[in-house]
Amino acid sequence: MKNWILLASLLMTLGIGGSAQAQTPPRKKLLFIGEVKGFEHDSVSHAMATIEKLGQQTGLWDTYLRTDSELLTKQKLSNNAKNLNYFDAVMFYTTGELDLNDEQKAALLSFVKEDGKGFLGTHSATDTFYKWLDYGDLIGGYFNEHPWMQVHAEINVEDNAFPATKHFPSHFPIYDEIYQFKEPYSRDKVRVLMSIDANTVDLKNPRVHRTDKDFAVTWVHQYGKGRVFYSSLGHREDIWDRPDIQQMWTEAVEWAMGLTQGDATPRPKQ
Repeated sequence: MKNWILLASLLMTLGIGGSAQAQTPPRKKLLFIGEVKGFEHDSVSHAMATIEKLGQQTGLWDTYLRTDSELLTKQKLSNNAKNLNYFDAVMFYTTGELDLNDEQKAALLSFVKEDGKGFLGTHSATDTFYKWLDYGDLIGGYFNEHPWMQVHAEINVEDNAFPATKHFPSHFPIYDEIYQFKEPYSRDKVRVLMSIDANTVDLKNPRVHRTDKDFAVTWVHQYGKGRVFYSSLGHREDIWDRPDIQQMWTEAVEWAMGLTQGDATPRPKQ
C-alpha cells in the first residue's frame, strides 16, 4: 500500500513539474542590426544596449547585437553563425545603403512576408535603402528631412488601444529630432499610432514639405504574414532612458513577435 502511495506521489510530482515546464515558453530571438552607412548617430549603441536590457529584464527574448549585415541571410553560415531562420524578429537602427546582396534582400523580405516574423525600425531606419524600393514598402516610408532638427513638440497618441501606446496619455511633450516622411508612407498603408501635433511646430519652416500637416511618429502595419513596427523617436540617448519609451519598445517587440495582439489596420488621420 505504501508503495502505491509513493508511486502516486511521484507521478503527481512529475506531472506538476512537466506541466510547469510546458507552460514556460522558450525565449524568443531578436537580431538587432546597428549598421551605419550614412549619418552617424551617437545613440545607436545605447539603443542596442537598451533593447538587450529589456529582453533580459522581461525574460521574453535574447538579443543578438550586430553592426554588420552578415546574418541577414537564409544561407547556412560557418563558425557557429546564426542565419535568419534562427530569429523571431529583426530590428534596424541603420542608415544608408547597407551591403546586402540579392539573396540577403530576398531573405529579409520573405522572413517577414512569408515566414510571418517581425521587423522593427527606429529613427533612421527610414533613412536606409533608398535604392531598394521594396525596403520602403517593408518599413512603411522614407525619411524626408527633419525640418526642426531637435525640437520641443507635443505628441498626439492616435491609438490608445494598441499594446505599445496604450500606456501613454493622449497628449504628451517630447524633445527629440522629429522626422517628416515621403512615399511610400501613406495612411492607406500603415496604422499611425503617434504623430506630432502640428500646432506645436513651426509650419513656416522652408524645409516643411507636407502641406497636409501629417507628421507621423510611430506606425505599424502587416507585411504579408508578418508584422512591422516603426518609431522615429530615439535620436537622443535620453529618449531611450525614458520608462514610457522603454515600455513602448517592450510591447513593440512582443507584438512584432506575435506574443500579443494589436490592430494594425490602416485608417485615416484621427
